[in-house]
Amino acid sequence: MATIHSIDQLSENRFVNLFHVKGENSKGHHSNYFVASRAKTVDELKIKTQQNTADGVAIYALYGEKRDRVVLIRQWRYPIGNWVYEFPAGLCEPGENYRDAAVREMHEETGLLFTPIEADPMYEVPRYTTVGMTDEAVATVYGYASGRLSDRFEEQSEEIEAVLADRAEVRRILAEERVALLCAYQLAHFLQDEDPFAFLSK
Repeated sequence: MATIHSIDQLSENRFVNLFHVKGENSKGHHSNYFVASRAKTVDELKIKTQQNTADGVAIYALYGEKRDRVVLIRQWRYPIGNWVYEFPAGLCEPGENYRDAAVREMHEETGLLFTPIEADPMYEVPRYTTVGMTDEAVATVYGYASGRLSDRFEEQSEEIEAVLADRAEVRRILAEERVALLCAYQLAHFLQDEDPFAFLSK
């Protein structure tokens, strides 16, 4: 197990910060590691708290009377300089339950109303997104969406197109488009399973 010798904060931004971690592993190798984090200070880093708290939420929502469409967003992302398909998602506000965050973010990004379903906590527990470079953890919330798509609640900083995709469109997206990893894995379930949420109750 590695030993952490020091942590220096290199930025002070609202949504993401960079930290320089110096450590030594069990083989005696000394590392200079850079960690991106939603934390505002060193003390809030998961290195320090050892708490698996949800920084954000991703929303896997089915839509329509037959629940045969999935709610996606097509979002412009600066790190790749292009559009990518994702689930509606966002950061949890301080003290906000991640299920409440899911309802809020779905409405903000798509205009739709979201009703979470009860799922075994093992499927909702926050998971790490890209643990080689960040301590960010995201909870996945499952449920059903209703209403009409609208961009009127979208934040000025966001460039998002909401999409209601049936299985044919999901297959095309996976074959032809850029897709976020978490979203791609769940869309494989959506394609293959008659009831995409069946695994939640097994």
